[in-house]
Amino acid sequence: MKAEQMLVSTETLAAHLGDPDWIVFDTRHDLAWPDKGRQAWEASHIPGAHFMHLDHDLSGKKTGKNGRHPLPPLADFAALMNRCGVAPGRQVVVYDDGGGSFAVRLWWMLWWLGHDKVALLDGGIAAWKRESRPMDALLPAAREGRFEPRPSEGMTVDANTVAASLDKRDLVVVDARAATRYMGENETLDPVAGHIPGSFNRFWQHNLGYDGRFLSPEELRAEFLEEIGEVDPKRVVHSCGSGVTACHNLFAMELAGLSGSRLYPGSWSEWCADPSRPVATGPK
Repeated sequence: MKAEQMLVSTETLAAHLGDPDWIVFDTRHDLAWPDKGRQAWEASHIPGAHFMHLDHDLSGKKTGKNGRHPLPPLADFAALMNRCGVAPGRQVVVYDDGGGSFAVRLWWMLWWLGHDKVALLDGGIAAWKRESRPMDALLPAAREGRFEPRPSEGMTVDANTVAASLDKRDLVVVDARAATRYMGENETLDPVAGHIPGSFNRFWQHNLGYDGRFLSPEELRAEFLEEIGEVDPKRVVHSCGSGVTACHNLFAMELAGLSGSRLYPGSWSEWCADPSRPVATGPK
């Protein structure tokens, strides 16, 4: 996917409000207050935006062993997308109020499942509001879609693949959590603190500038190469707490032209659910 196809500016989205070939999704969420995003959407959102809840719409049933945000059944996800009008050739734009940290989940899922006309709103709803662009509280009407999920092979890895790579060192795991959680300090979400042994830490917020928009592709490329070296992107696996903000680093690498990295959807919350898996703490 080309960089210019991955981000949509507020100006461009504003020009396409009401366009039947553009579909907008609001994915605002708060891990500590799960209903906050929906309440915010109900109060006010970008006109025409459909709401997708991270826990209920973009995640499946938790078993206690598959992480905090396992991927949903594809048939259920496809039905949701089709009720919102997603179809081949239609442009999807996704936003949140957290620097894209939740929006990237839906971006990645659609991209993984074969819908390549999907982009993030650069700067999210914060940029939209700063510019005094239109908002309303109207519920978007259901539309008929033609979305058929076609999972792309090789875009994900599972826990066994990551575990098998620890000795061979054939994969490079990049952890998107804050440094304190990566090092095993200040763990507030998962029962075990630490990280996958040998993984690198790149906090997802480092992909953004002070204005909340993504750094340029050139800046992102330089930073990733400084951190992981001249590693083939296809050897890079992204992880985080539950496979959500990991998509932010994956998105940033794609934006930087470092294409082909993969996602470990279960991430740390799945990894640490099995006490037989090794745990590391402290800096790398």
